[in-house]
Amino acid sequence: MKEYNGPERREHRRIDINFVVSYRIKEVSPDFDLSQTKNLSQGGMLLTTNKKFQKGLQLSMILRFPLIPQKIEITGVVIDSKEVVRDIIYETRIRFIDVNREFFSKLGEFIKENLKDNE
Repeated sequence: MKEYNGPERREHRRIDINFVVSYRIKEVSPDFDLSQTKNLSQGGMLLTTNKKFQKGLQLSMILRFPLIPQKIEITGVVIDSKEVVRDIIYETRIRFIDVNREFFSKLGEFIKENLKDNE
């Protein structure tokens, strides 16, 4: 994939970070699949998934962040899902919706600290 070198268009800064996420299709499946993030921002994240998801599909997710001891339940909407390894691995971009203000604030602080450490 060609690297983008133009101006930043994202609303929120993003960090490369890996942590475990459980996800399921909202309103359809009671069973969660496990995944791992590739990067994260206050607005969403990039997940590695084992299937391609349609744009606009809502996912219920359980996040386990190093900064917050309890599990965080959040809803996200699929922005894009691209095949990386044929029929095995997909990169799925998620935008958070219905975000708790306290979580949003703590997540922003966490990202800011990690960006500072990596600069």
